[in-house]
Amino acid sequence: MSLKPGVSETAGRWFSMLNWQSLILILGLLAFCVPTMKFVSQQSWAGEEGAHGPIVLATGLWLLVREWQEARQFAKPAPMGIAWMLLAVLVPLQIFARITQIVELEGYFMYFTLLVILYAVIGLEAMRKLWFPLFYIAFIFPPPESLVALVTVPMKIWLSKAAIGFLQLFNYPIGGEGVTIYIGQYELLVAAACSGINSIVSLSAISLFYIYMRHRANWLYSALLVLLIVPVALIANFFRVLILILLTYHAGEAAAQGFLHNFAGIAMFAIALITIFAADEVLKPLWDRVRANSRSRHDNA
Repeated sequence: MSLKPGVSETAGRWFSMLNWQSLILILGLLAFCVPTMKFVSQQSWAGEEGAHGPIVLATGLWLLVREWQEARQFAKPAPMGIAWMLLAVLVPLQIFARITQIVELEGYFMYFTLLVILYAVIGLEAMRKLWFPLFYIAFIFPPPESLVALVTVPMKIWLSKAAIGFLQLFNYPIGGEGVTIYIGQYELLVAAACSGINSIVSLSAISLFYIYMRHRANWLYSALLVLLIVPVALIANFFRVLILILLTYHAGEAAAQGFLHNFAGIAMFAIALITIFAADEVLKPLWDRVRANSRSRHDNA
């Protein structure tokens, strides 16, 4: 009678594949990860812009374990020369970022160091099988502020102009310049947090996870859903800005900047996420019908 190998036997076979250099790399990775992840959690996850971090980390690790069941048959330690050369560049850069307390750089340098060590331990073929979990986990780190500013400033200006134009239709005493809005005796600055722009990163991460888990075999349709993420986030953030403006005008600045400010952000994020799910439920039957009709016409031609 033959029995399936137990967990300990499987783990023993796996560790037997590792050479002493790979073990050193894994121990070194742990030494780097712990202080960096502590720094990231304190500096990024505590704010709205990084609130999705713990969720992404938990679901990303779960997805890695799940996908590893298929990828492990392709695992094979890679030649160490390339890994050591890349680490010779990345490790000093991460140390520099750690000393200078630049959370964005430190997180991504740690991430790239992780990829290099993973390459050394399991090889490129196995990493290809794990491409989405590895890409998805990168969302636990805050994007560079310069990149955020480059992308979000035009969005904030558009949101400000759209909100002003909409409320002017209802004869509100409102005007603005750039990202500054004047309504009544109040002056509002549409910052990234107030406009909900930061929620685009969180919405993108969670939506990508949902799309991958549900439609990973249908890449064209998945791409269609991905294209909806930013428009849905912008529309939700437009309504958030409207709510904050109206709260300020009718209830005062203190009310708009208190509990209702945070509640509006949570509510709009939830609505945006539900909109993605609802769009999937509506579009998937239409997509399948169009594909079926296309195949039918092709077969009859």
